[in-house]
Amino acid sequence: MSNETTVSAATRVGGVSRRYILFMLMLVYVVNYIDRTVLNILLPAIKAEFHLSDAALGLLSGTAFALFYATLGIPLAWLADRVNRRNIIAASMALFSTMTVFSGLSTNFVTLVLARLGTGIGEAGTSPPVNSIISDLYEPKERASALSFYAMGLNIGLLLSSYGGGWVDQHYGWRVAFLCAGAPGLLLTLLILFTVPEPKRGQVERLADSGVTPPISETIRYLFAIPSFRFMAAGCALSAFGGYAGAAFIPVFLARNHHLTPSEVGLALAVLFGVVGGLGTYFSGVLADKLGARDVRWNMNVIALAIVIAVPFFPIYYLSSNLPLVLFAGIFPTAIGAAYIAPAYAMVQSLVPLRMRAQAAAFLLFILNIIGFGLGPLLVGMFSDALTPTFGVDSLRWSLLATGITWIISAAMYWFASRHLKSDLEKARMPQAGMQQEVAT
Repeated sequence: MSNETTVSAATRVGGVSRRYILFMLMLVYVVNYIDRTVLNILLPAIKAEFHLSDAALGLLSGTAFALFYATLGIPLAWLADRVNRRNIIAASMALFSTMTVFSGLSTNFVTLVLARLGTGIGEAGTSPPVNSIISDLYEPKERASALSFYAMGLNIGLLLSSYGGGWVDQHYGWRVAFLCAGAPGLLLTLLILFTVPEPKRGQVERLADSGVTPPISETIRYLFAIPSFRFMAAGCALSAFGGYAGAAFIPVFLARNHHLTPSEVGLALAVLFGVVGGLGTYFSGVLADKLGARDVRWNMNVIALAIVIAVPFFPIYYLSSNLPLVLFAGIFPTAIGAAYIAPAYAMVQSLVPLRMRAQAAAFLLFILNIIGFGLGPLLVGMFSDALTPTFGVDSLRWSLLATGITWIISAAMYWFASRHLKSDLEKARMPQAGMQQEVAT
């Protein structure tokens, strides 16, 4: 079969356009993030009803979700490297959508935490198999752009959860907002099952699929033997720490320090997280592909450069009392919030064999979520509580500002990753066929 024929065939799977499949997978991420982040806009109302501390809000918005989301992602990804990935995505989506509906039925803090645990369990099964499927639809030279389009679902989800959640909360209450957030995922589950086919593994890169999936321990040893992966994982974890803490507490910050109503907070965050953040997420992948075609190290340096540009705006964003200036300064930190996702995941997919791809994505997700999602909101909330005796209502400002430190360190990690990336990719390409056989034995 000629190269042209193989690539052309990869643009359609079972008669379905790969663009349609990518669009549907992006919608999976949209409902994923609606269900995950609608809680953030509802935190002020939940805090008032249940009389919670900022640390409790951090536990609810970060740790309770991340605990199962991060850990269960690895065994589910191992399963996705063995069986039909589309079915795992659909089953996971049905579970997290149902648990989001249950969140709206919570009568106290404990039952709400349990519902969030269930949401985390469901969402654990989506991203790793999605990354693996996209890698079977798009060649390495266009993979970051494809993943950045998928990752825009994060920002669209934030837009809808922020604006829609804030509006529903103000007019109908936070419980109804959860019910509205969970319903679309149940419909999308059926569309995924009946309209999205499972692509053949390795077709777009003309790689032979051994059909043998290595154990999780083998994948972990393989990944940690790659220097660029180690630095990349550290960078993603530290970026996620600041990003998730900001996503959790900026709604509280705008309500508490700038006295905005829930619908006003929702509108502000819809513009920042949805529009500005979406542009940052998308163009980070596009730039990574364009500049990476000249020098693959740009896949990491694009992220590092974006962070260096954004960090000087952090003090204005969090400390100014001028709301228009705050919202303008927020453009830059928000633009980098998820800019690391597409370039990092694209590189990880290129560094490992076919039957490791979902596991590799899950393990990167595990690292960034345990540190970023699990600890970011919780520690920022605890720090805010600790600063309250000194700074009073402004304690959250300073606690959020401190996340700039993790962003700066993450930029250094991406730069270090770029130093090793070229040689690591060359090593990954050279023994691809041999690696498949080696794992099989």
